[in-house]
Amino acid sequence: MAHLWHGSLHIGLVHFMAFPHAARDPKAAIETLRIIANDEFFQAVELTHIPDEQIRKRVRELLEDAHMEIGYAAQPLILWNNLNPNSLDDVERSKAIEALKSAVDEAYEIGAAIMAMLSGPYPGEENKGEALDKLTNTIVTVCQYAQEKAPSNGKPLTITLETFDRDVDRKRLIGPSQDAAELADRVREQVDNFGICIDLSHLPLLNETPEDCMATLGEHLIHVHVGNCVKQVGHPLYGDQHPPFGIAGGENDVEELRVFIEALIYSGYLRRSVPTKLPLLTFEIKPLEGQDWETVLAATKRVFYEAWSKASGTA
Repeated sequence: MAHLWHGSLHIGLVHFMAFPHAARDPKAAIETLRIIANDEFFQAVELTHIPDEQIRKRVRELLEDAHMEIGYAAQPLILWNNLNPNSLDDVERSKAIEALKSAVDEAYEIGAAIMAMLSGPYPGEENKGEALDKLTNTIVTVCQYAQEKAPSNGKPLTITLETFDRDVDRKRLIGPSQDAAELADRVREQVDNFGICIDLSHLPLLNETPEDCMATLGEHLIHVHVGNCVKQVGHPLYGDQHPPFGIAGGENDVEELRVFIEALIYSGYLRRSVPTKLPLLTFEIKPLEGQDWETVLAATKRVFYEAWSKASGTA
């Protein structure tokens, strides 16, 4: 079945968020990826670290057979290991650089076109400038490493930095779109395989609208996630937990996704030159305890179908 967005957009899924149990279970990783690969709604999938070399090989073969785009997510490596790409301590920062270089190697191994990361903790206004300098240096180093490791017959892996909240949950340096744009300007002066990733679930936590965010980032925006969050203090899902759309107390549902899609269209994102075959819109949704993942996935698709059908500029 041909969809109206085909030719303009590739829909993706963050695998380890939709199937949290698969992150440490190789058999479940293959089984759940096969489900995604057999669903024509999705043209892309984003994966994180897969420890087993043979499983990585099977994953690449499966996704190549399915003709799917692949993204690599290094955010979990940074968060799980408490790494800090913008640490003012160069010894600590070097640990993050080495982990990110290892992630680049794995991203190439599974056939990824992009690799997403995030910044380290926000160090306070007094140290913000130095931390931004350190983060710039880290990203340039990783981008240059990706260029050095690129296959002779292929394009270098593109690194994207995802923006997160600064004062609610993750409390990262990057951060507000204005700072993300400044960072991207600095990095792009030295390397060209870099851009910014935004997530609809993070914008309410940043108190930003899609329109203002995209206008600020401009051509630096090359990677997009969509999901939900909770800003209500005291709510059991408070913060950046990526619950399903439409939950009580949540920030995003059909209407918010409609506005986001319209902002993408009018910002020029769907016409932009990106490292993937087509611009990505990747769902990052985590089933709640006791929820059936198939039901949550079906509900996510329904939210997108309705939002897309109502968005101006999609006809």
